[in-house]
Amino acid sequence: MRLAILYDYLETIGGGERVALTLAQHLNGDLITTAADPTLAERAGFPGVGIRSLGPIHGSTPLKQIHASWRFSRAALAGYDRFVLVGNWAHYAARRHHPNLYYCLTPTRFFYDQRDAILARVPGARRPLARAWIAGHGAWDRRAVRHCDRIVAISQNVRDRVRRYYGRAADIIYPPVATKQRRFREVGTAWLSVNRLYPEKRIELQFEIFRRLPHERLVVVGGYTKGDRTERYVASLDRPPNVTLLGEVPEDRLAELYGTCRGFLTTAVDEDFGIGPVEAMAAGKCVLATDEGGYRETVVPGETGFLLPPDAGAFVTRIRELDEDILRGMRAACEARARAFDETVFVEKMRSAIET
Repeated sequence: MRLAILYDYLETIGGGERVALTLAQHLNGDLITTAADPTLAERAGFPGVGIRSLGPIHGSTPLKQIHASWRFSRAALAGYDRFVLVGNWAHYAARRHHPNLYYCLTPTRFFYDQRDAILARVPGARRPLARAWIAGHGAWDRRAVRHCDRIVAISQNVRDRVRRYYGRAADIIYPPVATKQRRFREVGTAWLSVNRLYPEKRIELQFEIFRRLPHERLVVVGGYTKGDRTERYVASLDRPPNVTLLGEVPEDRLAELYGTCRGFLTTAVDEDFGIGPVEAMAAGKCVLATDEGGYRETVVPGETGFLLPPDAGAFVTRIRELDEDILRGMRAACEARARAFDETVFVEKMRSAIET
């Protein structure tokens, strides 16, 4: 069976990129995308994955998203027996490529549940144009989904969005976590956060938490895709001196950070699923997460971490309560919980879904 995995673009290392690369590596598929950093697969720990580009795309929002959607909608990929569509723009290829399976990370959030929040951040003079783009591209998005033969969502949270915004049913297969690559080493001195530096990740909340905890440290790992206007958000962040921004790091360095951190912190708005908390649990680390979205499907309160309101004070109080004995005592439960989301489980479930 010749398998094609289509993914939006490969420019930063994030959860969606890891999903596409895992499928390509373990199912011996070709990874087809638009703009691609030729070093990304190896940096992410997937050397040898074959990547094919449909061509470059425009570098700035919203032309970037429109161009990527157009590239996929015009693609004509011959010689494949199955197509797996991953991301926000790859499913525009569904009309010409059957049988296909759409592995939905989430319906594009700025077309739907985050529409108002996104528009509020757009300068007033540009807001009518942004509103028109969201309406037009959103309609195109819904038409594209009609050509998807089967939809699989990454979580119950995303399945609910698929039903709400697309009127479609979806199965659930949780995304892969390479639990064997995460190992407990010690309860260190710095907390860890791993996420793209986007407003919906609430990085400013993380900064405020540690501004109130001057004797604690936070290390933030993650970058952002150039051209999506995130630079303005990152520049606006008031980073306290006890917070370190590392940007993207190599896979071996990331494994070290998970293994030696004190615990893991994550604060996204209604997170789709959240691979980071599971990776942290695989390393035996306590997770502090906002009580919403996919975090509710992975974190077991009181056993593998704590779910908290998106309020700096609540996080500050909890961090002050957690001494080394408590954090070390959660190790076994965290490691056991993470194994339920191991990449081997994901690969076998996806293999079965694709074949049928």
